Amino acid sequence: MPAHVRHVLSTLRTHGFEAYAVGGAIRDVLVGRRPEDWDVTTSAEPRYVLSVFPRAAPTGLRHGTVTVFCGRGNGGGLGRGNGGGLGRGNGGGRENGRQGRALAVEVTTYRVEGTYSDLRRPDSVRFTSSLREDLARRDFTVNALALGLGGTVTDPYGGLGDITRRVIRCVGDPEERFSEDALRMMRAVRLAAELGFTLDPATAKAIEKHAGLLGRIAVERVRDELDRCLLGPAPWRALELLRTLGLLEPVLPELLEGVGFEQNEHHAYTVWDHTLIALGNVPPVLGLRLAALLHDVAKPRTLSIEDGRRHFYNHEKAGAEMAQAILIRLRYDRATIVRVAHLIRSHMALHWQPDMKDAAVRRLINRVGPENISDLLYLRRADRAASGTKEGPVGLGTAALLVRIERLMKEDQAFTVADLAIDGADVMRVGKVPPGPQVGLILRRLLEEVLEDPSLNESSRLEARVREIVRPGLPPKSGR
Repeated sequence: MPAHVRHVLSTLRTHGFEAYAVGGAIRDVLVGRRPEDWDVTTSAEPRYVLSVFPRAAPTGLRHGTVTVFCGRGNGGGLGRGNGGGLGRGNGGGRENGRQGRALAVEVTTYRVEGTYSDLRRPDSVRFTSSLREDLARRDFTVNALALGLGGTVTDPYGGLGDITRRVIRCVGDPEERFSEDALRMMRAVRLAAELGFTLDPATAKAIEKHAGLLGRIAVERVRDELDRCLLGPAPWRALELLRTLGLLEPVLPELLEGVGFEQNEHHAYTVWDHTLIALGNVPPVLGLRLAALLHDVAKPRTLSIEDGRRHFYNHEKAGAEMAQAILIRLRYDRATIVRVAHLIRSHMALHWQPDMKDAAVRRLINRVGPENISDLLYLRRADRAASGTKEGPVGLGTAALLVRIERLMKEDQAFTVADLAIDGADVMRVGKVPPGPQVGLILRRLLEEVLEDPSLNESSRLEARVREIVRPGLPPKSGR
């Protein structure tokens, strides 16, 4: 247990109150994971917590929560350093790398909750003196665990046994738990996928029954839980559970079109299975995982059959449009939407053509963006690994193209307008052009010429070209 959490528990106990670390942190310690967050539950009402700690803020008084700020940096995390416990050195968990920053612990009074009319928060809470009653309101048994300073785990609902059996099971009636907060259904899936656990049959059955409630949850909450599923260690398992339990339909119904949808002789798997395999073959970066998830989303809608062969012409362009609409619906930020759509539109771009000259390769780099080459390579490798018919991380053609790309990029050639030896201010100065769209058009024309012939990319030659473009028909100035 980190030093700052021990400090909170011991301070409350010194003042005569019960106090325990509670929830997911205890579960993570028991399964061998390092907790990210530690929470405390106590018999002390918020007013007493505020009076006991000089640095505390009433961050959720209606629900009995006070945030306590402890010390700075260098607290002993899951470590043998300051604070003792399991694992390494000074500071695990959130302390690591946070030297000089206050450490926050949410302290919540034992409570009993009323109904959840908004499927998110209880309409009312009542403070109680019973730890058992407080643990009864938790979502899953593996989270209904409390750890005291002496190292004893309080487990009234069988969470320790479920950890041993590797099962995610609701506390009490699962239908009640999911009717209180429908997002718990996605959380159950995420935990099962992350931990490699199975779902208790009654819990799984209740999810299937209440899956439609997910459509009534704020889209931002659903999106955030989806992100956590995608960034976990087994995103393919999380997505398959979402599908089989009926949770994918209210979130990403477009993906269901690929279930059982056969591709062609280049692919051994259906679109859905191909997607899951590709998803597991890219690094846990949100933009990449979203691109892998949606890269073939348009294949069922672009199917054509010619001479008995199945084709998916322009599925990457249609997929980019579909992905953009999906991500807008899920309220992702604009930067993520633009990036993911671009990666999907370009995910087949790293393809070698035998007659490609260096100018064509430079235009390819310009089109996909030099900053996106590595991500597109990840997608290319994942796409190939998920085909089930190809050997090696990339084909010989792509490997040859990558050699050309690497050589050209090492030569520090110009691939974008920003790489030109002159900028918009120079265009306006030399060409006497007022600010406006014409400046950008001239710069793009210059870039096209430089992509064809990189030797043109020096300021004097580009300035001369600006004069010629602005005043066509005039002889070029001497010295060009």
